[in-house]
Amino acid sequence: MSTLQHRYLAEMGIPVWRLRATDAAATATVEAGEVPAADEAAEPAVAPTAPSAPPSLADGHFENRSCAGFGWDQLAAAVRDCTRCGLHRGRTQTVFGVGRRDAGLMIIGEAPGAEEDRRGEPFVGRAGLLLNAMLLAIGFRREEVYIANILKCRPPNNRDPQPSEAETCTPYLDRQIELIEPKAIMAVGRIAAQWLLQTDVPIGRLRGQVRQYGPSGIPLVVTYHPAYLLRSPQAKAKSWQDLCLVKDIVSENQ
Repeated sequence: MSTLQHRYLAEMGIPVWRLRATDAAATATVEAGEVPAADEAAEPAVAPTAPSAPPSLADGHFENRSCAGFGWDQLAAAVRDCTRCGLHRGRTQTVFGVGRRDAGLMIIGEAPGAEEDRRGEPFVGRAGLLLNAMLLAIGFRREEVYIANILKCRPPNNRDPQPSEAETCTPYLDRQIELIEPKAIMAVGRIAAQWLLQTDVPIGRLRGQVRQYGPSGIPLVVTYHPAYLLRSPQAKAKSWQDLCLVKDIVSENQ
């Protein structure tokens, strides 16, 4: 890690993660004295929100794929004017996504929060700063990746997305993925991971492995949400392993 990267993390008060070359598997230590959680008991005890009879996300088949074939401008306009679900009534603006449109790495979260709704950009505020630091630690600046959410509008009071809302918005996200053709996807947080993989398996069992998304089998890595890491810093070592895994995937496929 470069001196600039160390300074970036230190100024934010975030412990510096260092990779130890022990086995083929990447592990991490935290200089501030944090230790990895012994088990997954610290995960948020929230009931899964995956639908009982999900649409065929993995195959990319939806009854209403009116954005299929859209270019970036058409897609952005469709999202901006979307009224397909009730969330449009409470939004300040839609949150389309930001970053390189040919990025090797795509970051996908669940939904905009209050600050994202105000600014029209995903992952801002404290969680966004931590995500920036996480990416920088593996050599990616924020502007070098593409960041989006499953939902393009903020749910009221930051509640979890409803399955019907996620289903309505997924064609937009799928078209973004088709246009970008990323080398890897990093699903950030339980809700994003469970929706993209169409499972109710806890995030602690989803992370740490390479999975696939879509008909082309894009490598997908699951990690904890930065907001969760801010509350549970002991999980940062595990997130470091996920970051190293996704970096290796992108590097191998360049």
